[in-house]
Amino acid sequence: MKVTQEKLPASQIGLEIEITPEITKQTYEQVIKNLASTANIPGFRKGKVPRPILLQRLGITRIKAAALEELIQDGIEQAVKQEAIQAIGQPQLRSSFDDLINNYEPGKPLTISAAVDVEPEINLVQYTDLQATAEDVKYDPTQVESVLNKEREELATLIPVEGRAAQFGDIAVVDFKGMLSKTEGEDETVEPTPIPGGEATDFQLELQEDKFIPGFVSGMIGMNPGETREISAQFPDPYVNEELAGKAATFTVTIKELKEKELPELNDDFAQEVSDFETLAELRASLEERYQKEAEEKTKTNKQEALLVELLKHVEVDLPATLIEQEVDAMLTQTAIRLSQQGLDVKKLFTQDIIPQLRERSRTEAIERLKRSLSLREVSKRESIQVTPEEIQARVTELLEQYTDQDIDTERLQSVVENELLTEKIIDWLLAHSSVELVPEGSLSATEETKAEAAAELDAPNIEEESSEAPTEATQEQ
Repeated sequence: MKVTQEKLPASQIGLEIEITPEITKQTYEQVIKNLASTANIPGFRKGKVPRPILLQRLGITRIKAAALEELIQDGIEQAVKQEAIQAIGQPQLRSSFDDLINNYEPGKPLTISAAVDVEPEINLVQYTDLQATAEDVKYDPTQVESVLNKEREELATLIPVEGRAAQFGDIAVVDFKGMLSKTEGEDETVEPTPIPGGEATDFQLELQEDKFIPGFVSGMIGMNPGETREISAQFPDPYVNEELAGKAATFTVTIKELKEKELPELNDDFAQEVSDFETLAELRASLEERYQKEAEEKTKTNKQEALLVELLKHVEVDLPATLIEQEVDAMLTQTAIRLSQQGLDVKKLFTQDIIPQLRERSRTEAIERLKRSLSLREVSKRESIQVTPEEIQARVTELLEQYTDQDIDTERLQSVVENELLTEKIIDWLLAHSSVELVPEGSLSATEETKAEAAAELDAPNIEEESSEAPTEATQEQ
């Protein structure tokens, strides 16, 4: 078999395969023989149909097509094997099937064109002496106080308020009913429109302005138990319920009870109640250590990410479609597993209409992930970076001890551990042979924070965003 190779874009190898006259004739005759033994033609027993009748009834084109399918499949497989090509994915026929049928004459040579995807060549233009910048995350002592205060809030005792009006931070039991305000120029005789679900009785809420639509809580400040007040508020625009977005509303609110939180003292008894530590000092020390480590890990992650971003600027690789599609498959599978573990119905989320859109949106990330992994693998080859069986086993043993109550596929675990350890070694090597400048936290992400704030505004909070007890559409978390 004569095979001519051609290098194609997207890490493909084109193959021009010339099939000998003997094979084209032999395959054609074998197809006729097989059809003669299986064809049901009235008036003839199976295997006893005369050749002219068989050709007339089945048609030359059909027989040629059947023979061509075998010639193409066998020809490509033999060509790949003959040329020792490390193909990935399924080969693709480049010739027109209709043209092949027209040109196919049994007993004469036949030339077919195909293409196969192969592992891409990685050209690392530079991977040492890289220069990058990353944010240095500092330990914030206020994190410890925030955690302790949150725990105190959880253990707080609610006590009735006497002799003063409502203030921020109080817990109020209220009745309320909301009506949409009339717009300018609207007929005064038209009755106000009730807000769908905007009514509740004996509703307990914490007076925190940022949890409700603007004006709802602030309008209650200064009210006394038993007092009723009409409060003006306005739904944000955009808003989850588009019919309410940007509209003004008036709520008739009656405060029935006021309570305030009495927080437990910060002492050893408190520490024992919220943790396994005997003293508050031990609890504080543990929290400080945790957040210091978190800050160090975030800084390390920032350095690694900055270096990898810089590395990709110096990578040249022509990715084959097969690898990209496999990576997209892996990403969607991971997402489906994660959503399933969260109790969501994956079949309803991954419908036949949605999957093509998800695949297309995942392509950019899939390409970047592939470039990263292939680049790191190339560095490991060039620098002979490896992990030892002892290192893998030590890590596997450590993990198995942590998850003794779970059924774990140890073979799969070893593969994952080996990949993670190797990646860590490669990145550590790159960090040791490059320079990453640390800058104050927030200095590089100002643009991202601005975008995040804009996105947050688009997802404005509902009247009672966090309460799982809110009984109405207007007050339930959307």
